[in-house]
Amino acid sequence: MAEIKEFVVNDRRKFTADGEVRPDAPPSVPKPPRPETLQPKDDTESSARLIEHVDNKPPQAVAPEGTPTTAAPDENAEPSQPPLTADQIAQAQRAYDATVDRLDTAIRATNPGMERMPEMNFERVIQSLYMQALMQLGGAAAPGQQPQLDIIGARQTIDMLSVLAEKTKGNLSPSESTLVETALFELHMGFLEVTQAIARQSAARQPGTPPPPGGPTIVR
Repeated sequence: MAEIKEFVVNDRRKFTADGEVRPDAPPSVPKPPRPETLQPKDDTESSARLIEHVDNKPPQAVAPEGTPTTAAPDENAEPSQPPLTADQIAQAQRAYDATVDRLDTAIRATNPGMERMPEMNFERVIQSLYMQALMQLGGAAAPGQQPQLDIIGARQTIDMLSVLAEKTKGNLSPSESTLVETALFELHMGFLEVTQAIARQSAARQPGTPPPPGGPTIVR
């Protein structure tokens, strides 16, 4: 008969049924730490890595001291409007003149006997602003309507006239200069008179009392 070999069963469990460590249990071998859990031993190692990282970067050009630096262009910024050429300006002027001629022809055709509108010049510009400010100060109104006062609008119109006077100083004829100075003087005095009258009415009027009839109404 063949010889029967005996098998020896070794209990490799580390703990007994009671939860205690078996005295004959083999010692446990510690597992190597994971790479992501490794930390440098001290600050010297991390500093060395940082220096190595910086040294591997390509050198950057440094502008000399006193040289103005140019900011990087903003990708979200809208492109600047290119300057108009003389040809573009001339084409727009010709198209405008042609349209005005057709408009005048149509107006005269529907209104027989009507003369052509006078050409605009500097004096008519000043007179137009002057009349507009007078109406805003309550100095004029349509027949049957009460004058309305627009202090803010009058101030803006007077300031526009002042800007024109300042920008055209030294480039006007004597008659044009006199016209501008006279218009501004009268409008300044009219503005002061109206605002002072409003202040007197406000001081004299009791709360709940209607304003006196015949005076201008304020546009708010």
